[in-house]
Amino acid sequence: MRIALVNDYEIVVRGIAAMLRAYRDRVEVVELDLGRNPGKPVDITLYDTFAATQGDSEAVHLLAQDPLAGKVVVYSWNLDPALVAAALANGASAYLSKALPAGQLVAALQAVHRGEQPQNPEARGTATAIGGDWPGREEGLTQREAEILALITQGLSNAQIAERTLLSINSVKTYIRSAYRRIGVTNRSNAILWAVEHRFRPDRERIPHPSHIPSAP
Repeated sequence: MRIALVNDYEIVVRGIAAMLRAYRDRVEVVELDLGRNPGKPVDITLYDTFAATQGDSEAVHLLAQDPLAGKVVVYSWNLDPALVAAALANGASAYLSKALPAGQLVAALQAVHRGEQPQNPEARGTATAIGGDWPGREEGLTQREAEILALITQGLSNAQIAERTLLSINSVKTYIRSAYRRIGVTNRSNAILWAVEHRFRPDRERIPHPSHIPSAP
């Protein structure tokens, strides 16, 4: 089974690839190009939502329309049933939890490849990511704290972060405060300076498939 990994942070996609390395007899990671849709046909495209738009976004819709992308699977810690339903309605073939251990993730991807709809271990809410990697992990940041910090570094306001992550403003503020404590800063400016020094800017921006680029008038 050939899969492509989609996220704008190199550390994130390489972390997933490393997590799947022990299952090379079952899964072949053939695409690590972060900035564009798959360049060669794959069976499954795994869309990681870290510091990205969620499964109900236009990005997932366009990816699902790409004939080279195969079946699109959203990979996220946010398991709100309404968001899962929206992602599936948006063209995703499945929605998988980041709480799945590597072996269960591979089994779920194989089920998707067979045309089945695998079940996640959590019924609703958010999951604790146990695999992969993210910026700031070595400094003690949780994935959710790192994601909020990454979005701050991208220039998003608290309200925009809440909209992007589907968290409440109060939850966003809580993650910001805990992230600040972990990295030893007290304000947004210093947090951004710290984050830039620790690879929190996206490595590149998404480039749509040529078939999705509007023609010049």
